[in-house]
Amino acid sequence: MSKASSRVGQVNGLDNEPESLKAVDSGVSKRSVKSLFYVSTQWVKLYSRLFGSAGFFRLWLAQVISATGDWLGLLAISLLAIRIGAGNEGAALSLVLAARIVPGFFFGPVAGVLVDRWDRKKVMVVCDIGRAAVMISLPFMDNLIGLVFASLLLEAFTMLWSPAKEASVPNLVPEEQLATANSLSLAAAYGTFPLGAALMALFGRLSTALFDSSWADNVRLDDMGLAFYANAISFLLTAYLITTLSLPHRPREVKEAARQKKARLADPIAELREGWEFVFVNPVVRTVNAGLATGFIGGGMLIPMGAIYADELLGAGKSGFGVLLTAFGFGVATGVVLVSSFQRHLDKSRVFSFALLGAGLFLFAAASSSQIHLATSMVFCIGACTGAVWVLGLTLLQANVEDHLRGRIFATLYLLIRACVLLALVVGPLIEDGLDRLSSLIWERHIEVLGVGIAIPGVRLALWLAALIILASGVLAFASLRAGLANTIQGEERKKS
Repeated sequence: MSKASSRVGQVNGLDNEPESLKAVDSGVSKRSVKSLFYVSTQWVKLYSRLFGSAGFFRLWLAQVISATGDWLGLLAISLLAIRIGAGNEGAALSLVLAARIVPGFFFGPVAGVLVDRWDRKKVMVVCDIGRAAVMISLPFMDNLIGLVFASLLLEAFTMLWSPAKEASVPNLVPEEQLATANSLSLAAAYGTFPLGAALMALFGRLSTALFDSSWADNVRLDDMGLAFYANAISFLLTAYLITTLSLPHRPREVKEAARQKKARLADPIAELREGWEFVFVNPVVRTVNAGLATGFIGGGMLIPMGAIYADELLGAGKSGFGVLLTAFGFGVATGVVLVSSFQRHLDKSRVFSFALLGAGLFLFAAASSSQIHLATSMVFCIGACTGAVWVLGLTLLQANVEDHLRGRIFATLYLLIRACVLLALVVGPLIEDGLDRLSSLIWERHIEVLGVGIAIPGVRLALWLAALIILASGVLAFASLRAGLANTIQGEERKKS
């Protein structure tokens, strides 16, 4: 074995100082080789601590590439919908975006069953190739019906890809590193939005130079065309990276049982029922699903009412709303980093419940404030609790659900979250308007408590209601987890006796 290979072998093993240091060439000092060995060792340790395995690193890299393309594609699809629907831009955009949301309510539960039946690696690869094919066709789309159908296909592929990815993570990293893995996944999903937006702006400038040629016009090399082609390439790169993953193969008896089930129509319904029963029976899964779903109802109401809150209560206008969104984003990042840093020392179920309660309390405090600086601090804390809840929720599900059920459980989670967010976006403004009219009629939008005047417009009342929903969710999480722990202890005692 050469000196170089000996050195590499020792670094990869993180063992003792390589023996080759005893026979260093005269041109290289022993101290410099030791320094190089130390730096390499620390890098390998950091790499192992962050990603847990080379397999998850490749999956995470695939997520980064895919998410960047997703944001880029979403922006391009929105622009294309506006261009096609000239004269009815709002209706066209709403229809296309609805096509990305509605299918999940019907196809989501079935997708979970299919993910648990099929080879998850093949599912992700086929979905990525399918999404790439759709993206390549979009530059030539010139009618709204075709764009809506393409959006439906994209969403169907995504509804299969996402549960397959989440269900595969526990097979790539140790259980003690699941929180870090989920934090990295969250960063890949949402931290790439600025990159996608920057690429959209870059393609806009680049298309100006390319559009002078007729051949560029024929292959649709305008800003949207370049964005769609780049998104297609991102999906193909993702598919390649996923093919390199070493995911466990299903036992032969499981495959044979799946083949037999395909011949019977009732089995998908039975499997779907099995997944839903597990959600309600298992205390951890029940708590996480209920906590995240109701939390998204309360948090989702912030999106349509945030601008009204910043303008009416804080007097900060549109710029104030931007400040609040920025504070929320930094808060989410802080919560994710804190959970990842201290995950080995956390009682995850307990901290999950505390974070839910914290989000409700900080939202109530923010809604009660009329000062932009205090409100910004509270919104930052809401973001920190939200980031912790999301990461810990996914981690608890991955650690407490058996492999053959994970696809259905995560599909159920995404379905619940989708329904709750849509409910908040649609019902939230209606609740705000109704409460505003009620407050104006009964209290003239102003009350006095202990001699202190308090303005109570509809937006403040609606945000207080959202805070109470989240607080109730936190209380239910504590009660459910305590009851589940008590049942587990009793079951273990019965087995011993």
